[in-house]
Amino acid sequence: MIKVMTLSIAAVMLAAGCATVPMESTELSKQAKSFKPPSEGQAGLYIFRAGGPGGSLKKDLWVDGKCLGESAPNVFFFTEVAGDQEHTISTESEFSPNDLKIKTERNKNYFVEQYMKMGLFVGGANVKLVSEEVGKDKIQKLELATKGTCSPPL
Repeated sequence: MIKVMTLSIAAVMLAAGCATVPMESTELSKQAKSFKPPSEGQAGLYIFRAGGPGGSLKKDLWVDGKCLGESAPNVFFFTEVAGDQEHTISTESEFSPNDLKIKTERNKNYFVEQYMKMGLFVGGANVKLVSEEVGKDKIQKLELATKGTCSPPL
């Protein structure tokens, strides 16, 4: 009986696996991790998701209503937005998107962490602004995902 239970648990864990998304080259990932200042007049957005709970879930990310990409554990995105403006970073969650509004300054980088949380039926997600120090440290361990791929609307 114990063998059957152990095999059943192992099978479920293997089936759950980890979500994967399209990735950029190692070279582009390395370049993004140099954290250069954004283009003149722009602000840089690093949006990342470290490992943790919800490893089998992919969650869409949007910036100002435009698809940034589909996240998975241990990936990050980089994009530039207009500086000196308010921007909305949104993540797909269980029932509706969760939003974070940030006022950017030009020529500065910002770091936003997407994190998974318990949901009623499936895991949800949220986003929060983190310090430059925390963001850079976490992103060094992640890889750059390809932008522009979100789940088709239901």
